[in-house]
Amino acid sequence: MSTLIVTAFVTLDGVMQAPGGPGEDVDAGFEHGGWQVPYVDEDFMRLMTETFEHTADHLLLGRRTYDIFAAHWPRVTDPDDPIAVKLNAMPKYVASRTRESLEWHNSRLLKGEAAESVARLKEQLDGVLMTQGSSDLIHTLQRHDLVDEYRLLVNPVILGTGKRLFAEGAAPAAWKLTESRATGAGVQYCVYARAGRPSYGSFQLDEQE
Repeated sequence: MSTLIVTAFVTLDGVMQAPGGPGEDVDAGFEHGGWQVPYVDEDFMRLMTETFEHTADHLLLGRRTYDIFAAHWPRVTDPDDPIAVKLNAMPKYVASRTRESLEWHNSRLLKGEAAESVARLKEQLDGVLMTQGSSDLIHTLQRHDLVDEYRLLVNPVILGTGKRLFAEGAAPAAWKLTESRATGAGVQYCVYARAGRPSYGSFQLDEQE
């Protein structure tokens, strides 16, 4: 059985929409595309190289993120680019209701409802199944309690609008911080592993008789 890891670039207010460029995702009139680019430094690239090169065995994508990746990464043919080499070679699974075929090497279309398809995939695969981007798909995974770990790169910027990493309806779960690092540009890298169900308490003082 595989471990499903969500890797996400987010702002301080939890926005993950269109980090890489102005035209990446303009749903709901989003005007802040490319917000992450100013924070990409050597530390950031080192983190991403480690994540893709040494952590991910399989890539899980929604249709929009797949289209963005498939238009870019096959054109990066430098054999010394470890991220491109890994992404272009590794198995990629795509949840889509509209796609009928996939052109990017080693890409496979998931059939049926996304939650059921991903649950089956987790059972069938070994190693790490990792998502990148794919906010709509992530929300489906969260509602069905399929995420085992989060690797978040939290950027020091607030946008006030846009698609958030966490939406209403996510299954309640507790998480444990297992790793934390900061880049020179101020991006906080946090790894959270599953820690069971939430626990609750109270700060309310006992009522006096």
